[in-house]
Amino acid sequence: MSTLLDYLNHLDANATAIAAHNADPAAAMTQFGLSTVEQQTLLSGDMAAIASLVGIDARELPKVNVTNIDDTY
Repeated sequence: MSTLLDYLNHLDANATAIAAHNADPAAAMTQFGLSTVEQQTLLSGDMAAIASLVGIDARELPKVNVTNIDDTY
């Protein structure tokens, strides 16, 4: 299983993780161990790219609600 998929599952099951992600997405994702590419892809909200990284069809992913507050991505 990919680290990105682990992170998405972690967010899905943990309200504290969601709060940490919403407060500082880059810090939360870095602390979890996501690569720069994984972070950029998740923050992009591009479902096809996210699905490709985790190795599943985009239709299998729930809707991702992200806000990109970091202009470097």
